[in-house]
Amino acid sequence: MVKKILDRKIDNLYLPLILILSVVLRIFSAAYFGNSVTALPGVHDQLSYHNLALRVLDGFGFTFGEPWWPITRAGEPTAHWSYLYTTYLIGVYGVFGRYPIVARLIQVIFVGALQPYFTYKVGERTFGKAVGLFAAAWSAVYIYFVYYSAALMTEPVYITAILASIYYALNLSEPNNEKSWRSALLLGASLAVTVLLRQLFVLFVPFMLVWIWWASGRKRVMQLIVVGTILAASILPLTAFNYSRFDQFVLANTNAGFAFYWGNHPIHGTKFIPILTTETYRDLIPVELHSLSEADLEDELMDRAMGFIAEDPVRYIQLSISRIPSYFMFWPSVHSSTLSNISRVLSFGVAVPFILVGLWISLKRWKFNFTAPETLLYLFMGFYISIHLLSWALVRYRLPVDAVFLLFSSLAMVRLLEPFADRFKFQSKLAVEASNS
Repeated sequence: MVKKILDRKIDNLYLPLILILSVVLRIFSAAYFGNSVTALPGVHDQLSYHNLALRVLDGFGFTFGEPWWPITRAGEPTAHWSYLYTTYLIGVYGVFGRYPIVARLIQVIFVGALQPYFTYKVGERTFGKAVGLFAAAWSAVYIYFVYYSAALMTEPVYITAILASIYYALNLSEPNNEKSWRSALLLGASLAVTVLLRQLFVLFVPFMLVWIWWASGRKRVMQLIVVGTILAASILPLTAFNYSRFDQFVLANTNAGFAFYWGNHPIHGTKFIPILTTETYRDLIPVELHSLSEADLEDELMDRAMGFIAEDPVRYIQLSISRIPSYFMFWPSVHSSTLSNISRVLSFGVAVPFILVGLWISLKRWKFNFTAPETLLYLFMGFYISIHLLSWALVRYRLPVDAVFLLFSSLAMVRLLEPFADRFKFQSKLAVEASNS
């Protein structure tokens, strides 16, 4: 009876309060960014999305009116930036006027409510309601998430879409799920949003679908076909649009080749340099390639990057290993702004010890049960971390993993609080299982 009352309180009282807190904090973040669009730490890309949306509204299509990052000529087509997120800005500016603050406020309300909500749902599905609640609360106040929520770029919505995709994948994997078709439709839609925001995620989709098939008892084949069909139907129109502009195949965006080339260029030697100047990045692209279209240039840069690896695979391995500190950085740096140092230390820095303990607790319980829900979390973290250590590692690119890390940090916190469970009448799924064993 006590557990039922607790569960109702979590759903009807605690969780709504957390969501409200999350939205309020993010509204303050939107106020901090304001109605101007400037190159604040870590959010330089918002300049590109903002200006690209204005350019489309002015009738020039997806182009820039001046030479633009990475090396796109004025008036030339670009597919470097997410069409979906740019369309969001186009819609907001078209309806409410060209006020970035409006786009920020809509975004922080949407993300502020849904990101902690899906964090809770994934945590509940994996480790129980108490862990889900702690994770939602941590997600609500996590400084990195609060800061990026108001930036006019893909990160906040992308992270939310990833969490939604994981949740619907967990639901679809349940062998006794009587609403599997509904879960399939929602998973297909969330994956479509995720991939259209950052096409990198399409590489993880096969791993997710195979795991769902395996965890469901080799069922859900038709539902998985529906998921794949929805995803393909969302991408193909953009692929056709890109072909009409570049006269060649471009899946969704033209950024992979640039990132892989710069991230593995010999300029790094065997020690990765996280940030170079804008001029340096452009200078690294050979002059004879400057006349190529953005799509042709991406292909050429990808080929050259693969050439760097083939010429010296040992250097590539050393360079990839050297990216680990840049990716998992949680300490202050003299090369970072005060805002960046505070955000890093008080978010990931505080969470790290709990994350490590939570992962240890989880792995002890997991015992190589590949159908267990946490397996999907391990797959995602392993994939996402690996793909960035092999290409380009920045703290910003770790944030989707942070969203999952917080589940494990919350697992550790709940386990630490278990001795006080009776006193506070607050039990976790782990405590209930322990008492029954």
